[in-house]
Amino acid sequence: MSDDVSVKICGLTTVGQIQAAATAGARYVGFVFFPKSPRHLDVPKAAELAGQVPLGIAKVALTVNATDAELDHILASVPLDLLQLHGKESPARVSEVKERYGLPVMKAIGVADQADLAQIDVYSQVADQLLIDAKPPKEAVLPGGNGLSFDWRLLAGRKYWQCPWMLAGGLTPDNVAEAVLMTGAQQVDVSSGVESAPGIKDAEKIRAFVSAVSG
Repeated sequence: MSDDVSVKICGLTTVGQIQAAATAGARYVGFVFFPKSPRHLDVPKAAELAGQVPLGIAKVALTVNATDAELDHILASVPLDLLQLHGKESPARVSEVKERYGLPVMKAIGVADQADLAQIDVYSQVADQLLIDAKPPKEAVLPGGNGLSFDWRLLAGRKYWQCPWMLAGGLTPDNVAEAVLMTGAQQVDVSSGVESAPGIKDAEKIRAFVSAVSG
């Protein structure tokens, strides 16, 4: 592993979790704005937490098919560095959000098989970053954070697209080193893989995850 691999801890809900992520060496922290998620934050709480994030760590908002009004509400109060679009947003919508808010946009792409890789090429032309995640089951309530992985061999030899990308989906302290080795990912994202229960981050698991990436 290498110190050059960046870690994003997503779905943080307490100051203690932010401190654990920062102490471990995470370079991104994610706040979820999706009421169906056990990691959902309202805007006042997110604003409070964002104020506790140390300088140098990027603050990311995860939204799902958010309207302009919803994004306006979030950004009026929460200081953010990156918008993560985790729904069915079109390439045109990605461009609209970038233009409207002047913030970098990361688009999540669900992958289950080879055919899904075509979407990566499409979105890499409009997004600032991509988050390549496991495609959720059709019956899933959440678009991500389901603890599911996909066949990492699909990404072997595809280290670069037209923009930076981040590997997600079922990563844990036990498998992230293998995932990075297999895919060549320079960035990784974890949520449920460092939790003791849905929505409850575990400081020791966060430390172990970042250590596995950089050790």
